[in-house]
Amino acid sequence: MPKTTQLRTYTVREGRLDEWVERWRTEILPLRLELGFTIDGAWVDRARNQFLWLISYDGPETFAERNALYWASPQRKAMNLDPGDYLLHTDDRTVEPQL
Repeated sequence: MPKTTQLRTYTVREGRLDEWVERWRTEILPLRLELGFTIDGAWVDRARNQFLWLISYDGPETFAERNALYWASPQRKAMNLDPGDYLLHTDDRTVEPQL
């Protein structure tokens, strides 16, 4: 399958941005990497209370299939992490490099 990259923009609940980033960094990121995803960058836009990141997958399955594996994994379930506790809105866009 060709490499797929998504730009993800999350609008975080007021007062929870730093907590979200810490949980993303210590729980979500390691599992994504373990499952073969690449993280091409992550940023915080404090003025908009947003967290933005680029996630890619270049493997035998489609991005959607690998993402479903992430969500179904016992490690993800053990996080006891409900995104709705932190995120007001998510925008996931599949993007293509132009450089």
